[in-house]
Amino acid sequence: MRIRLSLLVSFVFAAQVYAQQPGPAIDVQNYRFGITLTDATNLIKGDANITTKILRSTREISFDLTKKNATGKGMLVSKVKEAGKSLKFTQDSAHLVINTVAVAGTTHTYHISYEGIPSDGLIISTNHYGKRTFFGDNWPNRAHNWLPCVDAPADKASLEFDVTAPAKYTVVANGLKIAEQQLPGGNKLTRWKETARLPAKVMVIGVAEFAVDKVASPDNVPVSTYVFPEDQEVGFRSYAVAAEILPWFAKRIGTFPYKKLANVQSKTIFGGMENAGAIFYFEESVKDKGIEALMAHEIAHQWFGDAISEKNWQHVWLSEGFATYMTNLYLESKYGVDSLNKRLMADRKQVFNFEKSYNAPVVDSAFKGSLMKLLSPNAYQKGGWVLHMLRRKVGDEAFWKGIAAYYKQYNGGNANTDNFRIVMEKASGQDLKNFFNQWLRTAGHPILKMTRSYDDKTKEMVLHIDQETNKPFNFTLEVSVDGKLYKREVKDVITDLKFPAGSATAELKLDPNTNLLASFVDQSK
Repeated sequence: MRIRLSLLVSFVFAAQVYAQQPGPAIDVQNYRFGITLTDATNLIKGDANITTKILRSTREISFDLTKKNATGKGMLVSKVKEAGKSLKFTQDSAHLVINTVAVAGTTHTYHISYEGIPSDGLIISTNHYGKRTFFGDNWPNRAHNWLPCVDAPADKASLEFDVTAPAKYTVVANGLKIAEQQLPGGNKLTRWKETARLPAKVMVIGVAEFAVDKVASPDNVPVSTYVFPEDQEVGFRSYAVAAEILPWFAKRIGTFPYKKLANVQSKTIFGGMENAGAIFYFEESVKDKGIEALMAHEIAHQWFGDAISEKNWQHVWLSEGFATYMTNLYLESKYGVDSLNKRLMADRKQVFNFEKSYNAPVVDSAFKGSLMKLLSPNAYQKGGWVLHMLRRKVGDEAFWKGIAAYYKQYNGGNANTDNFRIVMEKASGQDLKNFFNQWLRTAGHPILKMTRSYDDKTKEMVLHIDQETNKPFNFTLEVSVDGKLYKREVKDVITDLKFPAGSATAELKLDPNTNLLASFVDQSK
């Protein structure tokens, strides 16, 4: 068949536009998941309506979804429609690919029907009382084992869950419950709707026999507890502390980002999982002595990780480091500075031990391992320590001003480390590039080998410091001499510091207030 040259050129140009433009083709605006659960089998039935904005013209729309495999686990798509019209599609092991033309700037809603037995992501099991439970557990990218989605933190969307399950179960999910309806055959439909934009990692349902306690409504945010009925007495008591934690953070960071907070006893594989507005805790958490710290960590995540999500995984410290340090700050406020210092010393030890097996920067752009391995002392404890040193560097007023401004600017969106740095520079009026580079983008920490001597003529203690590194760290060192605190700047490999001292036996303490992430090797003894 002959084609006019101009028309042929147009076709070729269009093909190049479709094929060569970089970046994701879509931005999901809303998910509506219909999930049907039964006690007879672990097979789930799903109907997903996914509304997407087209970012660049394309002939393929791809969602993450694990396909049914040889073991019989995974999701099998039966049909895909748009506006009632069937669309062609294919599935590979990890993706659903819809063959359809979509033009940049347009919005489309795709209806996907599927079913299967989840290999992960939705944990279908029994609790320690032998009762059946269903719990979403998506972090970091396990949502696509049961939900067609864009399973990455940079794509955030509002969502709804319509859950059909046996009527004996209570259903909890993100957002607010907007409907509950008894169905024929002993089933019940429960609908939850979340209007805030979330990444897939924190979209969940929890389905079990629950005892529910409405704890309080601090700042007009309903706080509730969901625990297994057998743990009702201890669970209601231990989880109630959430009503103290939430307003403490809200006062300093900004308004709680969701319309309710449910704290849920669950079967999560983690100690706690910060699902937005519906935090899941490990099964034995109701009896755990560290429940207050755990709840503070997960509630802090509602601002950091959920409302503000990292743009990509190398910046996960913006989630885990923040939750770690915010927990420390909450406990410092409630129990005193000794509590903070004790936790910082324990965190520092974990950081140093971790470096022995994997010495990499906190913002680890070269990381290529399992995403689960990102849950390391680098992201948690070292990230928290960086925030502590930042707080000491800029002062409490500028620190909290910057934290609140960071939340206000990026709430509902994504941020990376430089986004946070720029906000903190504006709040403090300081240039923080070197600080962020050396503590977050450089591996290791200062190892300080020291000797001391006494100058009888000048009545001074002389502290000789040798940094065990080719490129020295730049930091403020606090030294106490006979109880008097001195601050000195250290920026070279070799540094001599002098302090007034009454005698050679003056008591000298390094970093007495636990403000520096460094190893101290005293070679004077």
